[in-house]
Amino acid sequence: MSIDEVKFPYLGFSVNVDPVAFSIGGFEIYWYGIIIGVAILLCGFLAVRQAKSHRFSEDLVYDILLSGLPGALIGARLYYVAFEWDYYSQDIRRIFDIHSGGLAVYGGVIGAVIAVYIMCRIKKLPFVTVLDYAIVYIPLGQAIGRWGNFFNQEAFGTTTNLPWGMTSQRIYNYIAANCPNLDPSMPVHPTFLYESLFNIFLFGFLLYVRNYSEHKFETTTAYMVCYGFIRFIIEGLRTDSLYIGNSGIRASQLLSIVIIIAGLVLTLVSHWNDMRRTALPSSAFASLRADAGKSKKTEEDKKEA
Repeated sequence: MSIDEVKFPYLGFSVNVDPVAFSIGGFEIYWYGIIIGVAILLCGFLAVRQAKSHRFSEDLVYDILLSGLPGALIGARLYYVAFEWDYYSQDIRRIFDIHSGGLAVYGGVIGAVIAVYIMCRIKKLPFVTVLDYAIVYIPLGQAIGRWGNFFNQEAFGTTTNLPWGMTSQRIYNYIAANCPNLDPSMPVHPTFLYESLFNIFLFGFLLYVRNYSEHKFETTTAYMVCYGFIRFIIEGLRTDSLYIGNSGIRASQLLSIVIIIAGLVLTLVSHWNDMRRTALPSSAFASLRADAGKSKKTEEDKKEA
């Protein structure tokens, strides 16, 4: 079995998977990076396209991307490094070697939210309004991005007899080296697929919530509670979880519980205090008004000419 051959033995087929898409001048371009790029472009396109119908600024979407993406990258890396500090502390330079992997979804989400919060503070924009609009696209990005794990043959679960169980030489080697209680010859749960499918559903559900919710935080907390719940379950199946020290507690499961509780509390507070959703201030559309003014002036100049 080739190291790049992924088998689904119970379904009777296999696919050849190479994490490297192509090379340019000896520099390898990975499918993981391409897939993440596609996810960002699609989410950005949809956010801009749907902005007008939600009385949201298209220009602000670009500001969210410009601030949120670096924040997501930094947060994803710092989260991973923090829980693998024993390894990275031996050579600090490893922290900057992102090419070798080591990004955490929860860290990315937290980093992006913090970066957007800072941006909103600088621009004097209502953070909750911005977050309730933009957070809808996070699960869509996650759903697409998880397929990068498939090409890297990572983020899989424990062994299973379910029909869709998958295996490969790379998976075999990992299980044999890191999971002494598991049979490496057995197929494993494609947990990346579970999360991808759920996040597609969650994306559709958040679109519905954003369209019909009347209170602040509702769209955001819908994401927090739903994603926290499914991530808690899926994390329990994974073989590559980050742990809190030597406690045996999976970091993402503990964080999922915290996020679920926080989401429920925010929902109750919002409804108890009847915190109604607010629109963006006119300042958020300043550039649009300026462009409209320029266009109007140009038309008037043409008429005078």
